[in-house]
Amino acid sequence: MKRIALPERENWREAAEAVGFGFHEMYGEPYWVDDAAFVFSLAEVEEAIEGPSQDLHDMCMDLIGDIVRDEKLLERLQVPEDMRDLVAESWRRGDRHLYGRFDLAYDGTGPAKLLEYNADTPTSIFEAAYFQYNWLTDNVARGALPEDADQYNSIQETLVEAFGAFPKEPIFHFACWTESDEDRGTAAYLMDCAVQAGHRTTMLDIRDIGVDAEGRFTDTEDRVIDLLFKLYPWEDMLREPFAKHLSTAGAMIVEPPWKTLLSNKGILPLLWDRYAGHPNLLPSYFADDPQAATLRDAVRKPLFSREGENVEVVKDGKVVETTEGSYGSEGYVVQGWTELFQAEGAYAVLGSWVVGDRACGLGMREDRSAITRNLSRFVPHIILE
Repeated sequence: MKRIALPERENWREAAEAVGFGFHEMYGEPYWVDDAAFVFSLAEVEEAIEGPSQDLHDMCMDLIGDIVRDEKLLERLQVPEDMRDLVAESWRRGDRHLYGRFDLAYDGTGPAKLLEYNADTPTSIFEAAYFQYNWLTDNVARGALPEDADQYNSIQETLVEAFGAFPKEPIFHFACWTESDEDRGTAAYLMDCAVQAGHRTTMLDIRDIGVDAEGRFTDTEDRVIDLLFKLYPWEDMLREPFAKHLSTAGAMIVEPPWKTLLSNKGILPLLWDRYAGHPNLLPSYFADDPQAATLRDAVRKPLFSREGENVEVVKDGKVVETTEGSYGSEGYVVQGWTELFQAEGAYAVLGSWVVGDRACGLGMREDRSAITRNLSRFVPHIILE
């Protein structure tokens, strides 16, 4: 594993905007990096990233059945009491899920380590699945990369296949916070994959979902919503007044309610408790567990934290880095510290994608801080023998 520099492509910004990637810059800061790449060998990808990601996903899925049968664990994960049956029934029915992203630490010298599983509303999939592949083919065509340069990236074809397993009869509604360029772009890309799989689709703002007299979800044209992709976190959705309609809505929702368990940082100590010593896991405990105090070098994270908010880095028992945010009241986990890959003054985190139940691709993010935030930059990757 290494980071290399490349000449950026001419007019790549215009090309990005032409395909809906208007958020290649966010808040005046660059997000997409066109003049660099991370390089892996095929063996690294297969043995250190793809294989472990598949194993981690299988381990996570193996936990769900135990969690939904255990009121104490559901309480531990802060699932609202009046929503626990909804979550458990979703699992028992076998409600179909779509995708997720493991954030992994890997520096090329040892096993990749799980940092967290973004299993409910992960973004950066358009960049990973589509735009970095275009970057690869452009650079091969212009001679900046060798013809045998490859990429760990079957995300798009796996998404199309996964969408093909959902029923085709209803309109597939895609709901997000449409004022967010990133959320709208992510939803639009997933809609396109659904169309390729044979679905009729439409997008609406999550705030525009209505409820009819029978308690069913409706869109702005008063059509009943039978199949809904929502780019909105379950931990928020379950706590809103609107949640009372979930039991009557009758819609198939993607991601399903049981995914709220996998996207919870509490999955980290539960995994460690079951698979302690696993090479791809870090020691992890709920913050009120006395064993958490034994981790002198650690990261303290809220159960629901997103975009790196309210995270503390502890070295030798002392807090050395913190981020602000609106999380924390739900409780914390403490995870052992591990080193991240560093180059050009930045820390890199691997985003390993799982679609359906298959590990299928990689997207890299880097940040000047060891805590990956919402404005961390996306850097493409390549495989060279």
